[in-house]
Amino acid sequence: MAKWDKKRNKLIAKAHLWRQKHVSDTVFTFVVAVLIGLCTGIGAFVLKYLITHISTYLTQNLVLTGGNLHLLILPFIGIILTGIYVRYVAREPLTHGTSCIMHDVSKGTYRLKGGLTYAPIIGCAITLGCGGSAGSEGPIAYAGAAMGSNIGRLFRVHPRFLMMLVGCGAGAGIAAIFKAPVGGMLFTLEVLRMELTTMSILMLLSACIISALTAYVLSGCTIDLDYVNAVPFDTSTLPYVLLLGVFCGVYSLYYSGVMKRMDRFFAGLRNPWIKNILAGLSISILVFLFPAFYGEGYDIIGKVLNGAPQDIACYSLFYPAGADSLSLLVIVGCIVLFKSFITSATNSGGGVGGDFAPTLFAGSMAGLLFVMSLNMHFGTQLDSGNFAYYAMAGVMAGAIHAPLMAIFLTVEMTGQYNLLLPLTITAALSYGIVKLFHDKNFLIDRLEFWYHRHKEHISLRNNDAAPVDKN
Repeated sequence: MAKWDKKRNKLIAKAHLWRQKHVSDTVFTFVVAVLIGLCTGIGAFVLKYLITHISTYLTQNLVLTGGNLHLLILPFIGIILTGIYVRYVAREPLTHGTSCIMHDVSKGTYRLKGGLTYAPIIGCAITLGCGGSAGSEGPIAYAGAAMGSNIGRLFRVHPRFLMMLVGCGAGAGIAAIFKAPVGGMLFTLEVLRMELTTMSILMLLSACIISALTAYVLSGCTIDLDYVNAVPFDTSTLPYVLLLGVFCGVYSLYYSGVMKRMDRFFAGLRNPWIKNILAGLSISILVFLFPAFYGEGYDIIGKVLNGAPQDIACYSLFYPAGADSLSLLVIVGCIVLFKSFITSATNSGGGVGGDFAPTLFAGSMAGLLFVMSLNMHFGTQLDSGNFAYYAMAGVMAGAIHAPLMAIFLTVEMTGQYNLLLPLTITAALSYGIVKLFHDKNFLIDRLEFWYHRHKEHISLRNNDAAPVDKN
């Protein structure tokens, strides 16, 4: 074995010397970035495959009407198994993958362990396959970043290029899992906020395109959200689109606020077993009451977009009442209210998942709640699919604070580029509302301005009203 290692090291050294003489560092790094995109695309396909087959196997005996008691067990078992895997097998902090990448990038840590290339994929498959309510983008982005780091070191890429490859791997992971190359690139630029040169941006874009195409081809050239019943944008609905943007901004503030408080709550639980048990019980109860929470929820989003929102109540205790519009409105409202709770319980309570896909799900539900309320109480005839679609980008833009990524990722997932204008308006307004409330200095400056202006106005009015001394 030692003899073989010596031969391998000699061969690698010779190849490295040949490469240094004949291929520049920039060109070679570009080739490595393409290889990282290919590997990340394969990893994303494997993750989707595992989640789909685990969840299909576990839910094949669900009954359409009435409650399914084993939904009280599956998510709980999933969180417990994931906690055991993370603590005793992987022995790595795998939760909140995108936050881990951002922390590593901010600290200048670009040498990620080899186990991170596959550990987040396994942990996420267990979590979401068993019913955890989160996304798969965080784990695959973390795994992609680890692939970028380890492949770069394997090929002895110059240290100054290693940071680029970590960003390429993370962006390629997002591009592959959503099949959205531009969205993946904007994730690295807008969320990770990595300072990249023109050449490194080209590397990033190439890696994202290769990863998205790889995942697309391996999955049979299919997309996750097939929005076939899209209605062309009618400019007469623009006032409602503007109102939807404001609504999404307000809901994003609620969503983010709940997530932060829940994250702090679970972070305060020192005993990991207690954390897993509390999170597992919370998820199981909510999934039992509202099975639409099970997994990533792309099938539910697809039904909402294509005009079958009543299917949200399937497999639950409330299905017999699902045909009634008011009952369906109440169910949708409960889903909108509790989505942030169950996602935080999944990600912070011991599961391995992402935060982006849940905002798409929450956005579609918020848009459906918005349009159903208007149609029921004000007699409008707005298309529920379109407004749910706009709100997907709106809530993601407000909750993730990444409007460009939200816009392009949502459009690329469905291919509905003809709805880009209302989608952009909704996302921009939502993001603006969130920034307005989060930017404390802006609010303080505005309040001070209004206070001093009002004070000056009162002073001028008092001077005008004062009696004139004729002497």
